[in-house]
Amino acid sequence: MLYYIFRFLEGYGIAGSRLWSYVSFRALLALIVALIISLWFGEHYIRWMKRHNLSEEQRDFSIDPYGVAKKGVPSMGGIVILVAVFVPCLLFGRLRNIYILLMLAATVWFAGIGFLDDYIKNFRHNKDGLAGRWKLVGQFIAGLAVGLTLYFSPDAVIRENVSTMQRDGVVEVVHKSEPVKSTKTTIPFFKNNNLDYAEVVGFLGDHKQAGGWILFVLMTAFVIAAVSNGANLNDGMDGMCAGNSAIIYVALGVLAYVSSHIGLAGYLNIMFVPESEELVVYCCAMLGALIGFLWYNTYPARVFMGDTGSLMIGGTIGVLAVIIHKELLIPILCGIFLMESISVILQTEYAKAGNRRGKKWRVFKRAPLHDTFRVKPEEMLPDAKYLFRKWPKTPALESMVTVRFWIISILLAVLTIITLKIR
Repeated sequence: MLYYIFRFLEGYGIAGSRLWSYVSFRALLALIVALIISLWFGEHYIRWMKRHNLSEEQRDFSIDPYGVAKKGVPSMGGIVILVAVFVPCLLFGRLRNIYILLMLAATVWFAGIGFLDDYIKNFRHNKDGLAGRWKLVGQFIAGLAVGLTLYFSPDAVIRENVSTMQRDGVVEVVHKSEPVKSTKTTIPFFKNNNLDYAEVVGFLGDHKQAGGWILFVLMTAFVIAAVSNGANLNDGMDGMCAGNSAIIYVALGVLAYVSSHIGLAGYLNIMFVPESEELVVYCCAMLGALIGFLWYNTYPARVFMGDTGSLMIGGTIGVLAVIIHKELLIPILCGIFLMESISVILQTEYAKAGNRRGKKWRVFKRAPLHDTFRVKPEEMLPDAKYLFRKWPKTPALESMVTVRFWIISILLAVLTIITLKIR
């Protein structure tokens, strides 16, 4: 909104108006404003929730033995993050840009799914919340919508990177002059750094391009659902999901910026995605919102983000990665979310196998993975068989586990960025 106002004023020679043409300036403003909104609105939101007795109820000890200490803490704090992201994006983003519009739509959609789940839990007093299958349906619909938008929108294009060998033996990377629709994506650790979904289904012959787009849309839906659920599972300790997500968004901001800069894209030999610099504004807005939210969410938390926040954060991470054609870097960048999801799957399936034999089998002391680091010996099932009974050896404080997961996320974020040069 302000971008268009100041670009208009620039035509009249108003001093300082030209600053608004720089994405770095607008992105940093978005970060600052999002941080201020998150801090200010977060304080008022917590007071309002407590004044209306809308706080976390005591949880079932058999499901969450750590929930006793969480009683009385307001939830649904994702609303704070939503507002803190949306306002600066509207103020500083270019609202005619397909990518920023897609991100804002995804933000509202995933926040809506999470809000419905939190509403059922907190207002209908049903701790199961929204049925898992309906969450998956909502996530899959979002994935299909994003994939189809990128396919049909004339503004969602790339310029492919091509390596050419010069006479002196130096490899020069150039980008094709014409922007095109492409089913290519960045793949880590390989020399050419690109994977074409159309080539994956090359056996379709003349129909491989159509098959490539179908595969791309399905992959988009899978990635978005997987990251959204991974973030949801990671949201189990004070500051855990917000801190990890902030780190992930820093890395995504870097990836979005280099993808939108033809010089840096050429240097890194990656696809150039025109107009994707607006995603940097979104990333900075989300970063500011998450940092402000951490002011109240770090141990001991005064507010929880709930599914309103975790599903929204995970879903938008997936959408952004797909837009800049970096979805295959997600297993590295979101390695924490991946580990959490795998731990739950392994624990569930192993327990089911044991139940069929009339035995109690467990892989970890608890799942998701972050919970296993704080389990005390007396909290373990005495008659259960654990594959990792002696790991970890001693329980750790919640705050310690959270910070260590942040450190791992930082390492994974750095590794994700340097994969652009490791081939």
